[in-house]
Amino acid sequence: MSRFSLQTRRSKDRAATLLLYCAALLLCAGVFFALYFVASRGWQVISWEFITEPPRDGMTAGGIWTPLVGTLQLTFLSMMATIPVGVATGLYFSEYASDNAFTRILRLAIRSLAGVPSVVFGLFGLSLFVVLLGFGSSMLSASLTLACLALPLMITASEQAFMAVPKEYRDASYALGATRWQTICKVVFPSAASTVVTGIILSVGRVAGETAPIIFTGAAFYTPGLARSIFEEVMALPYHIYVLATAGVNIEQTRPIQYGAILVLVVLVLSVSSLGIWMRRRRL
Repeated sequence: MSRFSLQTRRSKDRAATLLLYCAALLLCAGVFFALYFVASRGWQVISWEFITEPPRDGMTAGGIWTPLVGTLQLTFLSMMATIPVGVATGLYFSEYASDNAFTRILRLAIRSLAGVPSVVFGLFGLSLFVVLLGFGSSMLSASLTLACLALPLMITASEQAFMAVPKEYRDASYALGATRWQTICKVVFPSAASTVVTGIILSVGRVAGETAPIIFTGAAFYTPGLARSIFEEVMALPYHIYVLATAGVNIEQTRPIQYGAILVLVVLVLSVSSLGIWMRRRRL
């Protein structure tokens, strides 16, 4: 290889590295600018009363307690449906499914669903849960729709977690006379538990910040109190922000509340996602 050719390759490598660094820096700058923009306009209203008081006076005063609790309710119910189905499906793909065309098509379909816009899941939930199954516009319909949204991520994370367990662990268990199910319960699942938990946490972060699916299935414009039944509509923080910014009684008057609610939601989602990333890095 000539000296000129080697210098050319090094120059191209430096140029590509610089371009990637600039792209990463631009992305980080955009994220930090957005965070600063929201925080600088929302921190003035953040207080204990803002967190613990429900909206009042046509949502022009008060706090975000009702939509905040509603978001937690929706997230909890959706995870109750997502975790068993997602983990069981991931376990099937990892431990039981054969490597054939049907399994590959299923995997491709699941990974494709992860890229489907959330509004499509909302329309699906409206057709299936609200209309066909007769649950109506309710917390149950919204939670099941969010569960469908989180399932692709949960299945993929669980499958990868189980597949990452070394084959030697399974072979050692079989050599000691354990059955496949005993090996899964005593060896595979404990070894993959922390990574599965990471997938659960990331799914929670995804579900907590969604707006489009719950607009069609169970989010309430305003309710005076907390939802007491899964068949009632529920206020949710993402939709509450949308309502304040687009259809509130006095949009300009509620600007501080809007930014405060956005700041709380961003902190909530970032905290959950950061916890998942930390657990994954700790596992590695």
